Amino acid sequence: MSASSAGRHAAWPALPYDQWKDTRATLHLWSQIVGKIRLTQSPWINHAWHATFYLTARGITTSPIAHGARTVELAFDFIDHVLRIETSDGESRIMALKPRPVAQFYDELMAHMTELGLPVHIHVTPNELIDAIPFPQDHVHAAYDAEAANRYWRLLLQAERVFTEFRSRFIGKCSPVHLFWGSFDLAVSRFSGAPAPEHPGGAPHCPDWVTRDAYSHEVSSCGFWPGNDAMPYPLFYAYAYPEPAGFSGAQLRPAAAFYDSGFGEFVLPYEEVRMAPDPDGMLLDFLQSAYEAAADLGKWPRAQLERAGIVLRR
Repeated sequence: MSASSAGRHAAWPALPYDQWKDTRATLHLWSQIVGKIRLTQSPWINHAWHATFYLTARGITTSPIAHGARTVELAFDFIDHVLRIETSDGESRIMALKPRPVAQFYDELMAHMTELGLPVHIHVTPNELIDAIPFPQDHVHAAYDAEAANRYWRLLLQAERVFTEFRSRFIGKCSPVHLFWGSFDLAVSRFSGAPAPEHPGGAPHCPDWVTRDAYSHEVSSCGFWPGNDAMPYPLFYAYAYPEPAGFSGAQLRPAAAFYDSGFGEFVLPYEEVRMAPDPDGMLLDFLQSAYEAAADLGKWPRAQLERAGIVLRR
């Protein structure tokens, strides 16, 4: 392997699903507990954008959360492997990220919040999971592989970097690049500006009105998802709501991308990107071609939504 190839593969680390699926499940649930603190303390913003996480140079953060006149921020650090709880008046607590049951993580975090004078009450049933065990009762999920968690975060950094370049091409309504703790995916979404038909809902342990608010307007969305037992590999995805006629048959770039009818989305396996000579270029091709298919077939006013004179990477 050449030095340049080795460098690419180090930047885009391997993340075999079977090797970290237990850690993935536990980390997802820990993130839901932290995310629900932000959710319950924040005023509702369209599409649930008030509840998402953002990447940092060390991990993932809630960003500042108001608690009365005080502010608190919770951040996963995947270098030192701790959860940091820091307040605007200089108080802090640190929780070790280590193998431990979800119930223990929940109890310790809530105790710290109370000690800091920042008590919170969250809905304790996980969202968007079929087998949802309430956090205080979950002694099943207790894995934490620090090296795998670090690789997951480093992968997200690369994906966010490319997603941000892709986002810069659009001047219409567009989401930040952010991490949804409910579905555990890093995503960025573009909107045409037109209202969408009412979404049918149906996400497990998630009120239908939340889903309908998320899909209130025509959207072309893409992201990274670490996979689950039904799709046991990490992947990039792209979809449109409402899905325009012909979208599933669109020819996306690269050739490795395909439409998964069960998933209802286009999929590009992460391993294809990781091993590509130009990972950034391959991923940008996927994002751009998926958007173009959604926008052209959906008759979006592209001239009003895209940056004039943009120099595309490829």
